[in-house]
Amino acid sequence: MSFETARPAAAARLTAQEAGQRLEHERNARLTQLKALDAAGSDADAHLGSVQKEAIERVLAEIEAAFGRVHAGTYGTCMACAKTIPAERLEILPYVRFCVGCQGRAN
Repeated sequence: MSFETARPAAAARLTAQEAGQRLEHERNARLTQLKALDAAGSDADAHLGSVQKEAIERVLAEIEAAFGRVHAGTYGTCMACAKTIPAERLEILPYVRFCVGCQGRAN
């Protein structure tokens, strides 16, 4: 009999509720960043502020797409190879679309 302590692959996946909570946290953090950039207004370097704002808006779009995957039941599945994205990766980047291997090939 094995006394393996690792969680089985199915248990390692985030539930829809957990995924939603992580995505909501990420969304709120990015919205706070946008508000801070807007509040800085003319005090901030215009070009730098514009670049930061575009990056934040791209992440917000990725977060919204991830919410769509949660609702569709495809959250946590690589969009390229259809393998399960490790829970550890989803904990760090809950809106990620690809596993590490496919992400490397996408860049």
